[in-house]
Amino acid sequence: MFARSLKDYLPRSLYARAVLILLVPVITILLVVSVVFIQRLYENVTRQMTEGVAHELRLVVNRIEDAPDAAGAMQNALEVAAPLGIELSASGGDLSDSVSWSDLSGRVIEQTIRDEIGAVTAVDLLGRDRHVRIAVETTKGPVVLEVPRSRFSARNPHQFLVLIGVTAFLMTVIALIYLRNQMRPIRRLARAADAFGKGRRVPYRPSGATEVRQAGAAFLDMRDRIERQIEQRTLMLSGVSHDLRTPLTRMKLALSMMDESEDTSAMKRDVAEMERMLDAFLDFARGQGLEEPVSTDPGQLARDAVERAKRGGLDVALGQIDEGAEAMLRPDAMARALDNLIVNAVRYGGKAVVSLARNNTSVQFQVDDPGPGISPELRVQAQKPFARLDTARNQDSGGGVGLGLSIAADIARSHGGSLELETSPVLGGLRARITIPI
Repeated sequence: MFARSLKDYLPRSLYARAVLILLVPVITILLVVSVVFIQRLYENVTRQMTEGVAHELRLVVNRIEDAPDAAGAMQNALEVAAPLGIELSASGGDLSDSVSWSDLSGRVIEQTIRDEIGAVTAVDLLGRDRHVRIAVETTKGPVVLEVPRSRFSARNPHQFLVLIGVTAFLMTVIALIYLRNQMRPIRRLARAADAFGKGRRVPYRPSGATEVRQAGAAFLDMRDRIERQIEQRTLMLSGVSHDLRTPLTRMKLALSMMDESEDTSAMKRDVAEMERMLDAFLDFARGQGLEEPVSTDPGQLARDAVERAKRGGLDVALGQIDEGAEAMLRPDAMARALDNLIVNAVRYGGKAVVSLARNNTSVQFQVDDPGPGISPELRVQAQKPFARLDTARNQDSGGGVGLGLSIAADIARSHGGSLELETSPVLGGLRARITIPI
């Protein structure tokens, strides 16, 4: 549970994760060094220097205590304090403890002075700039000793932290620049693979580290093999379908010269059915053809498909069309996909409604019909080649060869999209939706 919740807050991209991997140890090291420097080095050095000054202050206080009277006490104390750089005054009743909250060494100075000199009544680090004022209660009266702050702690100790911080920042910036350059070949490979998945071929040359070059070369080999396979499949199916048309043409010619009878009529229907099958095979073969994607208006594609269906005598209506920017599509392939969906809808539902929806990431061609629909457990099977769901759809209005939905799904996948089947919210039958990313 904890690992899953932590994963939700981690960055998604490889570059962001690499930056995180780089920054976490750098920041951790800086924090550890800073804590060690402040607590172990800075505070210890301050304590040692303060102890040395405290010995001198104790010497001055002892001279005051050993004097027979107050006037002689000050004179004796000044003889020792002046050479040590300690200023001395006979006052201190109005002095109070004063240390800034951000003065880390100040707290160490105050505590060490109180530990070393028992009669201290106040330690003021703010009353006089760059000086420490210490009020001491003696038997000759209160006195104030003033010592330069530089004698208690190291000068400019923050320079060490600043130096480490600036150096770490510069090295991190250089590392991020280098890391970004290393990520660039991976991004180029990802864009090329994404474009190929959407049916587009973009120029790509392997570059970067050895592993990235190997992945890029493997991608190029894979892309070439897939394109050769698609081309060979297209040529094979096209050749087979073309060769079969020759004997069919001879059969049609022979049947046309024969006298009309029940047998000849049945044979003509069989020949016509075979021609429809060959047309479906050709459409399936061209579904993944090497047509180049071009900038196309999806709305116009939908309107043209409806017009073609109407000219063919089909009951088709145009639904809502969301207008917008053009998309990179294979217009001929997408037209075949829409034609197959419309024919399927009219065959099994009697009529069809074609609509187009779009958002910031995709366009959606939708074909609705009022037919019996397809049950959810059979919708994946319905998209497989030569699948005929006789029990799921009405077959009274004619049958097909089971390639209509497969052709549409094949074309959608070649664009990097998908074909989805669901219950139509418009007509209550089946909705076939092709989603193409843009």
